[in-house]
Parts: sequence; structure tokens; C-alpha cells
Amino acid sequence: MNPTVEIGLSFILFLPWFAILGALYWLFPRQPRGIGRRLFDLAVLAVSVWLSIAGMRWGFLTADASAGAIWKQVLATLVAYGIFLAVLTVAVPLRHLLFRR
Repeated sequence: MNPTVEIGLSFILFLPWFAILGALYWLFPRQPRGIGRRLFDLAVLAVSVWLSIAGMRWGFLTADASAGAIWKQVLATLVAYGIFLAVLTVAVPLRHLLFRR
């Protein structure tokens, strides 16, 4: 397999789930929806994707190869997913504090 694709495979396979979670974060709550909140949400989603990719690469490159080839993908996916959720988990209450009515 192409090494570039192999490293990014975890993110590619989880991309639909990241898209669903990102869409739910973007859409709810529906109000208030000013330009400030939209920019904040966009920044949070961009940071979460960037950190997920960085974590996925780190997980893939540091996984112990003696555990088997699949372990690299498993660790990379777990790290990427954990980082994505961690960023959104921090962002939800922060968004509430910043943009409450």
C-alpha cells in the first residue's frame, strides 16, 4: 500500500463519522446564530480536524509494529477520534459561555 495512503487511512475511514459529529456541532443549538458564533464554530471544527490529523499521524508512527500491522491503524484511529471529541467537548461549554443570550 502507498505509505501516504496508509498513514491517512484511519482519517479517511473515520471521515464520515467526523462529518456527522461536526455537522451536529455546527447545527445545534440553532439559536443564537450570529457571525461571531459561526466564525467560532468554524475555527473549532478546523482546529479539531487539524489536531485529529496530527494525532492520527503520531499514533500511526509511534505504534509498536511487533503487535501487528493492524495495530497501527487502530491506535491512529483511537488517537484521532479522541482528539476530535476532546476539542468538541471543550468547545461546547465554551461556546455556551461566550454566546449565551
